[in-house]
Amino acid sequence: MSELKRTPLFEVYKEYGGKTIDFGGWELPVQFSGIKDEHEAVRTSAGLFDVSHMGEIEVKGPESIAFLQRMLTNDLLKLQSGDAQYTAMCYENGGTVDDLIVYKKSDGDYLLVVNAANTEKDFNWLQTNLIEDVELTNVSSDIAQLALQGPLAEKVLQKLSENTDLREIKFFKFKENVLLNGKSALISRTGYTGEDGFEIYCQSGDALELWRAILEAGREEGVVPVGLGARDTLRFEANLPLYGQELTSDITPIEAGIGFAVKPDKTADFFGKAILAEQKQNGAPRKIVGLEMIDRGIPRHGYQVYAGDQLIGEVTTGTQSPTLKKNVGLALLNKEYAGIGNELQVEIRGKRLKAVVTETPFYKRPRK
Repeated sequence: MSELKRTPLFEVYKEYGGKTIDFGGWELPVQFSGIKDEHEAVRTSAGLFDVSHMGEIEVKGPESIAFLQRMLTNDLLKLQSGDAQYTAMCYENGGTVDDLIVYKKSDGDYLLVVNAANTEKDFNWLQTNLIEDVELTNVSSDIAQLALQGPLAEKVLQKLSENTDLREIKFFKFKENVLLNGKSALISRTGYTGEDGFEIYCQSGDALELWRAILEAGREEGVVPVGLGARDTLRFEANLPLYGQELTSDITPIEAGIGFAVKPDKTADFFGKAILAEQKQNGAPRKIVGLEMIDRGIPRHGYQVYAGDQLIGEVTTGTQSPTLKKNVGLALLNKEYAGIGNELQVEIRGKRLKAVVTETPFYKRPRK
């Protein structure tokens, strides 16, 4: 058995009560004070996440835009320097290599932030299709990433910002060389919780000091460290897909409900374009939908979904929603059964229990 990888913050997990698990080859905290408490903190004040396991790949050179337009489904020509964009990377059959965020620093300088377990696969896929005048560098080991998420995130982080008014960083924008507690960082107004917040990219050696400083700055506001458990329930309630569950090499971005990140009209010929264009125009054969249990039971990843005696799909994610206090799930179903209000059955421990197709997201943050 290979040794688990650790982030620069591993040594402080125990200090904050962290309980670790194996997550895609990384030893990461599943919780600190408790999943429900951490979830509630992010929804009402703010929570701090160590997401340093995420992968970072630099793409540089005069042909970077041509290369990325071929590799990614969204249209990078819409980006100005300082813009971030959610996108997917696909195979020729439309299946998903990964979902990621691309940051445009300048015309020939981009940063891709990819899912941790996919970093090596993504880098190899990019490398296999590399063109001249483009340089790829996996800088994941040099960069640590913290995420401060919640309605009070801006208030707390502003206490540490020495040269930037964080109100200037709008949604899916970023700034480089922001001084936080004396440390330089790239800060973006992005995140994966359904709340307002920031993702902070710093040098690995600066992560521990920033972690402590942010928690201290947010002590009065009730900011707490948050583990993988609440990260999953938060993104799930907001209907944000997780690679390996709502997205896989066998599930297209259209089926997963992120068709907004697929732009078949862009002139560049990207991997999977023909299939994705057809699915976007005419509908995909399958669709991710929300399920709410009628009978008592929690739908879990991999549980089969039936209409009568017919197997029509399976649950991709499910839990008891900490916000709604209901047993809900996401499921990939044959499209003819995906209509809101359809009554179906989820097989849970050998019993088929009633559920109904419901609208998503399960949670939307209140508008200011």
